[in-house]
Amino acid sequence: MRRRSAGGGGGGGEWMEASGPGRARRGWRRARAAGSPLSRAAVVLLLSAFVARASSSVGYLIRLPRGFRLTQDTVKIVGSSNFPVKVYVMLHQKSPHVLCVTQRLRNSELIDPSFQWHGPKGKIISENSTTQVTSTGSLIFQNFEEGMSGVYTCFLEYKPTVEEIVKNLQLKYVIYAYREPHYYYQFTARYHAAPCNSIYNISFEKKLLQILSKLVLDLSCEVSLLKSECHHVKMQRAGLQNELFFTFSVSSLDTEKGPKPCADHNCESSKRLSKAKNLIERFFNQQVEVLGRRAEPLPEIYYIEGTLQMVWINRCFPGYGMNTLKHPKCPECCVICSPGSYNPRDGTHCLQCNSSLVYGAKACL
Repeated sequence: MRRRSAGGGGGGGEWMEASGPGRARRGWRRARAAGSPLSRAAVVLLLSAFVARASSSVGYLIRLPRGFRLTQDTVKIVGSSNFPVKVYVMLHQKSPHVLCVTQRLRNSELIDPSFQWHGPKGKIISENSTTQVTSTGSLIFQNFEEGMSGVYTCFLEYKPTVEEIVKNLQLKYVIYAYREPHYYYQFTARYHAAPCNSIYNISFEKKLLQILSKLVLDLSCEVSLLKSECHHVKMQRAGLQNELFFTFSVSSLDTEKGPKPCADHNCESSKRLSKAKNLIERFFNQQVEVLGRRAEPLPEIYYIEGTLQMVWINRCFPGYGMNTLKHPKCPECCVICSPGSYNPRDGTHCLQCNSSLVYGAKACL
């Protein structure tokens, strides 16, 4: 876990960074003017004014380290007669060429070679809609699915020379599906509130979420409320006051929910999320600035400066996990937990990853 202040820019394991906007006069929490508060309608108008002030000129987040990808046609994987070779294929992508030779045999002349592949579902024919075995024995997947993960064995027969007898070789590969992590920002913020049983708190919560959602809409990001609670807080050397504790997430609308917003490199989800994060931080900072310049009494519901906190969460989808010890060549990939254990009954995999980043997966029955 890495923590940082909001003044700065903005995982193999889950890592977080925390931030909070600049601190203004926290004394507002105890020094509200004695006069009557502004109307609750004014609170909504005040929030709307902040949105109009929010600018879209923000910095970029440094790109997250990406998983080790083996999806290019030029990548070719050779086997070993001593141990199974691990191969990682991005979900729904074309695989590298998995060769039915060792590195030594690849550089040798083979007489009358014969290749035969077997996978989790039995013998693989030379070509079908998703799998291809070339004339030289290479195994290629056109659109790799979860259920294709598992152990693949190639049986090779060949003669080193015309005069020699036929030799046999068996090569094993463990082929894993992997996917990009699911990453998002999680924010918490506190507001001075109306009495906890007041309907005005609920109305304010809905309006705040609408404003935050509108703020990041053009970035193809979405805001989701995770938790909202009202509590009585005993202040230092003061009495009780009501506070709303908001927890919400900001995530990118990924390709599984629809087409990519654009094909440009700058439209990657991590960069769009970084822009959304900065807009939200600026929105809360501007609430502090605007309220600090007010001559009138504070509204009944207002943001408590210095309480915005943010964490960056990097997790795998159900049935996938990161494990640097088991997958050292794909340390930041969300690798399928148990290749070959696909359960067609509910579309899940047995949970056998030693990874804290696996969540929500069902056990196979």
